[in-house]
Amino acid sequence: MENERRVPYACHAFVCTNDRGGRRKSCADGMSAALREALKAEIEKRGLRGSVRVSHSGCLGLCADGPNVVLYPQGVWFPAAAPGDAAAIAARIEALIGRTPEA
Repeated sequence: MENERRVPYACHAFVCTNDRGGRRKSCADGMSAALREALKAEIEKRGLRGSVRVSHSGCLGLCADGPNVVLYPQGVWFPAAAPGDAAAIAARIEALIGRTPEA
């Protein structure tokens, strides 16, 4: 395919914001939209915008463990994440992309 390109981000964080409207547990039940906003703010604060993309996603398939955050291409999964975890997730992203030493 002629339009194929390399991924423009060192890391892409997907935050599940799937909402089942109370019919079954979903990531939205655990404030996943607020988690996404907090993670976006942390990425901005750390100067990672442009290298790291934070996006919302639909169901990642493990709602019972949610809210879920998954990092690609690193393949790192954060289950049961909360808005208060945004700084720790951002620090892990920094380590994974080589911005800080691994702790």
